[in-house]
Amino acid sequence: MSFDVFAGLRVLDFSRVLAGPSATRLLADFGADVIKVQARKTSGGAEDNEQPYFAAWNRNKRSIVLDMQLPEARRAALDLVRKCDVVIENFAPRVLDNWGLDYAALRQENQSIILMRMSAGGQTGPWRNHVAFGPTVHALSGLTHLTAYPEGTPIGPGFAYADVVAGLYAALAIAAAVYSRAHTGQGQCIDLSEYEALVGLLGPSLIALQAGENEIALTKVSAEPAPAAPYGYFRCQGSDQWCAIAVFDDAQWQALCEVLHLEHVGRDTRFANVAARNRNSAELHSVVEARTAERRASELALHLQDKGVPSSAVKDARDLSGDPQLVERGFFVRLKHPARGEYLCDRGAVRLGCDGAPQWMPAPSLGQDTDHLFRNLLGWSPDKIAAFRRRGIIG
Repeated sequence: MSFDVFAGLRVLDFSRVLAGPSATRLLADFGADVIKVQARKTSGGAEDNEQPYFAAWNRNKRSIVLDMQLPEARRAALDLVRKCDVVIENFAPRVLDNWGLDYAALRQENQSIILMRMSAGGQTGPWRNHVAFGPTVHALSGLTHLTAYPEGTPIGPGFAYADVVAGLYAALAIAAAVYSRAHTGQGQCIDLSEYEALVGLLGPSLIALQAGENEIALTKVSAEPAPAAPYGYFRCQGSDQWCAIAVFDDAQWQALCEVLHLEHVGRDTRFANVAARNRNSAELHSVVEARTAERRASELALHLQDKGVPSSAVKDARDLSGDPQLVERGFFVRLKHPARGEYLCDRGAVRLGCDGAPQWMPAPSLGQDTDHLFRNLLGWSPDKIAAFRRRGIIG
């Protein structure tokens, strides 16, 4: 197995922001030729090629500019479909249909094409034309309701978790469709609902609710007694420095007291076992944090780990970039962007048996591959390319 497991697979990528681009990034990382279709009028924000967000999710891709509002651009897109294996989009369902690029139209150009249609609620049903981002899908699915501190309001997971889930589902579904086509010769249209993908991950909570579990206990999961005590994040030396600690048994408790020089607290009957420590958790947290505040988070975590106490310094992006485990395994790859210079990007957790460093490309500049692809992939003449560029059809 190698980084070119999808070599020879060409993907026409109409997707934007995160859900779709994360799927095509995964395909591109493993060798697929991903052609990202962009438009100058919608190239801001998350689709600004010069911004770090875009660079993170669009490495290893090529960029062309097509104004899909123009009939000639839509015709050019169909010409590209004939040369591609997969088309992916994450618009509301009406968009592709309005362009005349539905599955039936694509199959007229390429009988074996695989079309991945990603949307908030799917291609059918009363919500088919609703649009959404990750946080709105969190709310619709019930995930937001499941994330709250005791007596607190729902806060959500803090990032676009639903988009990443949908992107992974899409990449896996495309891989399955490619495998199926290799055996049957048939392409297919895949209808992926981000809403349904996320609901599918909430099975235990849905079953518990149907079984009669109390809704408050179900949603405010942190209200349940912790399996460990102390159990949480403790302030350490420095600005916004924290150490996560979980003490599950008496041996770990005594080890924690030894490291923090709290032997007298270890003999206190109020903290004799996990149940007792949970009953007095607020006082316990205060006593422990008074000592952790005097220690550096990373050094404290390593000392506790050596004594068998589960712990870790809470890390930010800078900490992760120098994490010895990630560095040793080559988790980060250095890429050089023509506008932003050299930057680090994550390699991803899936290796498929590879040990060598991948030879990856940085995210493309807007339209940097337009001329090359239309000339070499579609056989357009320089005069035709120049004429279409003057008219704003391509860019």
